[in-house]
Amino acid sequence: MRLLVLPRYDADGASSRLRMLQYLPALQAMGVGAEVAPLLGDGYVSDLYAGSMSVPKVARAYARRLRRLLSAGQFDALWVEKEMWPWLPAWLELASMPSRPRLVVDYDDAVFHRYDQHRSFLVRGLLGRKIEAVMARADMVTVGNDYLADRARAAGCKRVEWLPTVIDLERYPAPAQREVAGPVVVGWIGSPATAGYLSEVAGALAPLQAAGQIRCVAIGARPDQVQGTPFQAQVWREDTEVEQLQQLDIGIMPLQDEPWERGKCGYKLIQYMACGLPVVASPVGVNEVIVSSEEGFLASTPEQWSDALSQLVADPALRSAMGRAGRRKVEETYSLQAQAPRLGRVLRDVAKEAAS
Repeated sequence: MRLLVLPRYDADGASSRLRMLQYLPALQAMGVGAEVAPLLGDGYVSDLYAGSMSVPKVARAYARRLRRLLSAGQFDALWVEKEMWPWLPAWLELASMPSRPRLVVDYDDAVFHRYDQHRSFLVRGLLGRKIEAVMARADMVTVGNDYLADRARAAGCKRVEWLPTVIDLERYPAPAQREVAGPVVVGWIGSPATAGYLSEVAGALAPLQAAGQIRCVAIGARPDQVQGTPFQAQVWREDTEVEQLQQLDIGIMPLQDEPWERGKCGYKLIQYMACGLPVVASPVGVNEVIVSSEEGFLASTPEQWSDALSQLVADPALRSAMGRAGRRKVEETYSLQAQAPRLGRVLRDVAKEAAS
């Protein structure tokens, strides 16, 4: 089987790295020959986080993708992240899709809401139904949660497969018992684009920190984003993120209950659980993968957040038991080792349908 992989970003883009690129060695071991052609390179991601974007660079990236698609007919399937042409209308997207290879499209975000809930009525009018058109054209859509799956089925996609965002157990070894000396470390990991959610829980954390019971860290947030909150910003690096997470005692994932957030796929929770951490999360979208009182707690109000964190801070045995339960769940379901064989099978199924 020959697969053309069309992620949005190169390895510095978390969604592309986790949803596609990390699967490639396992797929190749299963006999899937994969070629990768990202739309936007690592320079784009670093520029984006720095608050800048080069229109000429983006234009050259689109031109490269167009040239790459000219030879797409030699492949058995295309595996596309979200859409081939962000911010271009559906008719152009569909017209550029070659007819021979089967089309598989992956979603780990409610990207359709960037268009259908955009503040500009022109964007809503031109692009509001674009993602549904791509989903309807796809031979298979892979999704990270039920919210995205429901959208794909409503759009008319006949085959929708759940593919959670996963960790590689080789990068996340079974955690050692951690001895806590001093305040319990409550941590969050993410990017500057999502650091705004920390304000949702700052009020619940502040009294515990003022009492010396906890220390709060935000891995991946900028220092200016956590001013006035209990959090201390830490620089994120891919090669140190597991080590940083292993220094935490509790992992948190606050979210607002809004349409965009309902499309999120809970990767932070998977990382925390892989490191044997109990978690506290907002009950939004896929966060409800957490069985409250088993792997952690779901908390909606500041009072619930405060109560959940207070319980975990006061009870090391509870933290340990919840951490072990979360680690088991990751090993069984939310790991590369659990999902790669299944992904290989469904991709081969799609290719066989083309051959028949």
